[in-house]
Order: sequence, then structure tokens, then C-alpha cells
Amino acid sequence: MFGLTEERVSEFGLTFGLAGFILFMLFIIWNLARESKAGKLGTFVLFFVLAFGMLGFIAKEILTWLLGP
Repeated sequence: MFGLTEERVSEFGLTFGLAGFILFMLFIIWNLARESKAGKLGTFVLFFVLAFGMLGFIAKEILTWLLGP
């Protein structure tokens, strides 16, 4: 497909597709905090708790990139 290997296509999808999905989930968390009138502390707790898994995934990707295959 357009001179790309399956590995490059899946790497592109994982990198940019997942980044877009994470941004969308952050928008959902922000919208939830805004609609529920959570306040500053409540918004912080929502972001901390709900985005903690995303942060772990991002940290894993960065560590994998830094340490190499």
C-alpha cells in the first residue's frame, strides 16, 4: 500500500491514532468535570484518577523508546 510495509502502517496507526484517542479521552474528562461543576479539586482528582492509565501507557512507550528494542 503506497510503498509502505505493514509494520510502518501499524506503527503509524499506533502512534498517531492512539495519540488522537488519548486527546479525545482528555476532552471527555474535561467535559465531565465542567458539566458536573466539579471545581478545581474535583477536576484535578478526575484528571489524576482517570488519566493515570494513559500516563502509564505513555511512560511505557517513552521508556521503550529510550532503552531501545
